[in-house]
Amino acid sequence: MNSENRITSNGAFILAIAGAAIGLGNIWRFPYVAGENGGSLFFLLYLAFVVLMGLPVMMAEIVIGRAGRASPASSLRKLAQASGANRHWSKLAWLGTLTATLVLSFYSVVSGWTLYYAFGSISGNLHFFTMQQSGMVLDEFLLSPTLVLLFHTLFIAMTVAISGRPISRGIETLNNWLMPLMYFILLLLVIYASGFKGFPAALDYLFSLKAQAVTGAVLVEALGHAFFTLAIGACCLMAYGAYMPSGQSIVKAVLVVAVLDVLVAVLVGIAIFSVVFTEGMAPNAGPGLMFVTLPVALGNMPMGDWALPLFFLLLVMATWTSAVNLAEPLVVMATRLTGGRRSRGALIAGVIVWLIGLIPALAFNLWKDVELLPGQGIFDLYTALATQILLPITGLLILFFAGYVLERKILVQQLGLQGSTLMFWQCLIRYVSPMLLVVIILGALL
Repeated sequence: MNSENRITSNGAFILAIAGAAIGLGNIWRFPYVAGENGGSLFFLLYLAFVVLMGLPVMMAEIVIGRAGRASPASSLRKLAQASGANRHWSKLAWLGTLTATLVLSFYSVVSGWTLYYAFGSISGNLHFFTMQQSGMVLDEFLLSPTLVLLFHTLFIAMTVAISGRPISRGIETLNNWLMPLMYFILLLLVIYASGFKGFPAALDYLFSLKAQAVTGAVLVEALGHAFFTLAIGACCLMAYGAYMPSGQSIVKAVLVVAVLDVLVAVLVGIAIFSVVFTEGMAPNAGPGLMFVTLPVALGNMPMGDWALPLFFLLLVMATWTSAVNLAEPLVVMATRLTGGRRSRGALIAGVIVWLIGLIPALAFNLWKDVELLPGQGIFDLYTALATQILLPITGLLILFFAGYVLERKILVQQLGLQGSTLMFWQCLIRYVSPMLLVVIILGALL
């Protein structure tokens, strides 16, 4: 593998994987899902499922990628044949690439919303006095296919611009610059929020356990969020594993990434709930918490004119680094099929994602009245198919490959685990994590 298509240092690899994991799941989805599901109870379950399900899948993907040192499909085929298994395991990479493409297509659309709000907050056009005004602005934007497609296109162009460059000069450089800057902005926002009267209430809401029934709905939501937020289940981290430095510890890298990922969700939750509780608003505002509630709440705060642009700038940076990761399996596949030029492969991948993204983009305007199932619009079913069905199914197959197909000596060599520690990890990937993934799938279907 060309040296330009390797990540050059251990720290750069951790930032790259963290950049892949930290995105809409942490900054947009975590606050509103936690708000809808009881705050601290949801947070505790989310942490438990990150450990029991998220980390094993992350490690399995990276092990396969680094052991194979090739594209996800080639790595799976090479390792399957070396283990005496069917070479058609390589087809798992095709399923992962399809899944990543579907996820990226709606991810790009929602990321386009963040770009629109980032531009609007910088220009001062998002200063609202009432929730009704804020809701009308979001509705007007979503009802305009021209605006939605414009910002969808702009975000795809940003992603292709990075994905088309060699790994060391594209993905690595982007993460080396944006990840530290993102944490700096996040800390500024938390410090800003710490002076509000709602700050203690936000801490209590997230960290103080109260007597609360653990319902099936909360369990499934926490499971689904733990899976979605770590960028696993689409062979993306398998692609990144091929770029990982040989001497780096997979276990340590994954643990550090998990801490960084959860830390962002926690800090964002503290900042947002501090503002919401200070203004006496409800934390269970749903998906509109970010785009409707927050602009109103921050607009009424001291120095809200600079805090709101900072927040949406943070969101744009997080979505950009994640999108580049989601695009990687498709870019790798398109590059192989077009003669080995990443720039051409990235452009083809971008066009494919843009075209498929027309489905979720038009679901809010031209097709807004279409219901494929009672009460379920196109966007709802599209995102559920990608994130609650295909991602967990791909994750299940990855775990089966790592737990039952891959030779034990490869696991020992790549993970550096021995004895009871290796047995514990194998128990997770063979029994515990698959069971939890089945719960996600059944929860979505039922």
